[in-house]
This record gives sequence, C-alpha cells and structure tokens, in this order.
Amino acid sequence: MDRRTLIRLAASSGAALAAGAVTGGPAQAAPAASARSGSRSAPAASARSGDRSTVAADGSGDFVSIQAAVDAVPAGRTERFTINVEPGTYPGQVIIPADKPNILLRGRGTRPEQVVITDDRANGTPRPDGGTWGTSGSASVTVDGAGFAARNLTFGNSFDEAAHPEITGRQAVAVLTRADRIEFDTVRFLGNQDTLYLNSRAADVPARIYLRRCYVEGDVDFIFGRGTAAFDRCRIHALDRGSATNNGYVTAPSTSITNPYGLLFAGCAFTSDAPAASVYLGRPWHPSQDPNAIGQTVIRDSWLGAHVGPTPWSDFGTWPWRDARFAEYHNWGPGALVTPDRPQLTREEAAGLTVAAFLAGADGWSPQC
Repeated sequence: MDRRTLIRLAASSGAALAAGAVTGGPAQAAPAASARSGSRSAPAASARSGDRSTVAADGSGDFVSIQAAVDAVPAGRTERFTINVEPGTYPGQVIIPADKPNILLRGRGTRPEQVVITDDRANGTPRPDGGTWGTSGSASVTVDGAGFAARNLTFGNSFDEAAHPEITGRQAVAVLTRADRIEFDTVRFLGNQDTLYLNSRAADVPARIYLRRCYVEGDVDFIFGRGTAAFDRCRIHALDRGSATNNGYVTAPSTSITNPYGLLFAGCAFTSDAPAASVYLGRPWHPSQDPNAIGQTVIRDSWLGAHVGPTPWSDFGTWPWRDARFAEYHNWGPGALVTPDRPQLTREEAAGLTVAAFLAGADGWSPQC
C-alpha cells in the first residue's frame, strides 16, 4: 500500500465506516444474542470428502455453523483444509482445537464485511454453570490449531457495554490466538476493550501471527498479548470513548524478555475519530505481575493521526513504560511527532526489526513473500 493510499484510509470518516467501507466499522456486526435465538442447528454430517467444505446460513452448504464445519475436519491433517463461508452473520463461539491444524476460513463475499463471525460475551458475563467467562473465555473465536488462516471476513465481539452496566469486567475478545504460524489476510476485527488477543501456549514459547491488509478497531488495550505479530499495511482504528483526554490504549504487549520480537506495525495507518492527543499507542502489560513480561511494540513507516499525542506511551499500574520495548521509526502524519517521550530506532536497529525478521523463526517462515 503506497503512502497516498494510507493517507486516504486515514482520512476516512466515522460516517464512511458506518456505511460499510471495506475497512469498515461496527455497524456490520449484528448483535449475536438476537441472531442466536433464530439459529439453526448444524446437520449431523462429516466434512465433505476431499480438502474443503462450505458453510451457508441458509442451509445450501455442507453446514450451517462454523463450529460444525470445524468439528468435521479430520484431526491431524498436514495439508490445508479450506472451509468456505458464504455471506451472512454466524453467531456463536468458535474454537479451533490444537488437533485441527492447517484450517483456512475463507469468506466467499466480495468484501470482508459480508461474512461476520461474532459472539457477545465479556469477561464478566455469567457462565451457565456458574462464575464468569474471564477474558480468554470471552473470545468469539479461539485459535489453538497451528497453521490456521482466515481471509476476506470479519470477526467481532458484539458485547454491548451500555446495555450491561451490571457487568464491570468488560474485556470482550473477538479473536484469541495461541498457536504458531497464523495468517489473517483482508480480515476485520471488531470490538471495544481487548479486541485482538495475540497469545502463545506458554510465556517462553513464541507464536507467530501475520496480518496483511487487516482492519482492527477498539479502545482499551485492543491489541494485546505475548504473541509475535507483524501487522503489514493494516488499518488500526481507535474508537472515541467520549473523553477529551484519554480514549484508551492501542496496544498492551506482554512479550517475554526471552523473545526479541513482540508487536510490529509496518506500513500501517493509525486512525481515530477521537480528539487530538487523546489515544495512547500502548502500555506494558505484566500478566500476574510477571517481571519478565517486557512488552515490545514497534511502529515503523506508518501514518499516525492527530489522536496520537506527544507522549503516546503510558505506564501500566506500577510498571513504567520506559522499561518496555516501545519504539518508532520513519512515521509520518499529524500524530508522528518526535519528542523525548517517543523513542526512535536508529537505522541499524530498524534493519533488524522487519516483517521478515519477526516471522522467520527457526524454520524460515515467510508468508509475506
């Protein structure tokens, strides 16, 4: 994506988002609760012979639910299995288990907003068997299967904060990943707090995620976790929470100190309808007060809107942002200021912090090629 295109994306208004632009907005994710009441149960069937199946809400495919199609995929496949998803809204939680690697979810619409996979639970939503779901349990989609990929569709968490003032645990994850070698291509992630949780199966086990031409929106810590993620030409949209001074935090990395790679944004556009200087680029998350979670967020060669101020990094409780690995390089736009509170990479440092370097690992993975 060239600079002119990025600037055009960054200038998109909230009205354009609501109207359904490809990098679109929350209006496209229908509330899961109302849709669920009319959902049909999946037929008792196995995955179609071969390497693909089709999900269609109107019953014209092999399955009417995403989870039914996933359940029918043979375990332990080494080759790609494609689940084609016809246009529609698909409510309900989806889990890609560890024994179902190499699944591709492919939206069959002409735009990613035509296929919406969503749920509506939050951290504090009561579970039917007692207790609450917690942050991880709130995820609309959980990916534990290595080699998972998604293309041309939308993942959302439609939990309505205003409708549930009694729920104070408002973290509501759209997608949680815990596996390695994950790809998202032309995918939208919609939510508010904790939209995209990029994790791994253990603190000292890296998990790589590649996001190409994606759209992510939210407000508080809406891209977070200890995963190694490269955002390539994506749009990162911070929602306006109605504050004049603090409309949230884009990232909350918890990268292990043993991992040289955390969150990378390369050639991206950071946009918002929030007031100037009211959105932070990130703060360091230390799960369970883990001192070894030295988070990394690197933003390079990207366009930053005026919602980003001269001091865009924030402490997280008692953990100071200056001890984290936060840095920028060659950014531009009204929010791309260079101040003493905005560490900048040297040319030599930037040469080692690229999309290719973040994803390569010991096996030379290069999905961006």
